Amino acid sequence: MTSIKLSNRARRLIYQASYTGMKETDLLLGHFAKMHLPDLSEDELDDFEALLKVGDPIIYAWVMEKEPVPMQYNTRVFQLIKKFKKI
Repeated sequence: MTSIKLSNRARRLIYQASYTGMKETDLLLGHFAKMHLPDLSEDELDDFEALLKVGDPIIYAWVMEKEPVPMQYNTRVFQLIKKFKKI
């Protein structure tokens, strides 16, 4: 994680991403959030927060490419998550 001081919002989103309910999604989103949230813009944090509200099974299906991603959620942040999954 970068040494940039995290905002309260970023800390809250990292926590939410780490405890979504589905172990697979917790691991993916939690690790992604710890690594990338400190570097995201406020708009990108908005996108990440909106994505978390969709729910685990749907996010997982999108990331695993089992369901098409609606345009409103197919953001730069979602693309970063997909790339992160491949690592």
